[in-house]
Amino acid sequence: MQKAQSTSTADSAEPSQQIDAKIAELKDWRGATLARVRALIRQADAEVVEEVKWRGVPVWEHAGIICTGETYKNAVKLTFMHGASLEDPARLFNASLEGNTRRAIDLHEGAALDEEAFKALIRAAVALNMSKAAKKPKRETARPGA
Repeated sequence: MQKAQSTSTADSAEPSQQIDAKIAELKDWRGATLARVRALIRQADAEVVEEVKWRGVPVWEHAGIICTGETYKNAVKLTFMHGASLEDPARLFNASLEGNTRRAIDLHEGAALDEEAFKALIRAAVALNMSKAAKKPKRETARPGA
């Protein structure tokens, strides 16, 4: 297992290492919660790509952004970029419900998460991203020497 990066070197670290460092520096329920949802995301999609954007926010992508993982004093917020387009039969979305695009899940200390429903939501977000990517016209690019 890799050692967490210090804040000064975290900026130059790989995104996964930056997320490791963020989880390690939280040292409370928020770090444990972020680590758990990260593991669930990886279980749901073996091809997920981790990024860090917007001043250190963990981002999970596959053919586009699936969701972000922001940490606040009283919540870990998982914002799904196209959440309004996703079926949510387990009613996991409990925040940002008024928008036309995004939906979020606010997890508070001690709150339970339906892990199977969450993984299904991740898979649905990936499928939506893949369908959107398939509909985009491919641009022709000139190749050197072609």
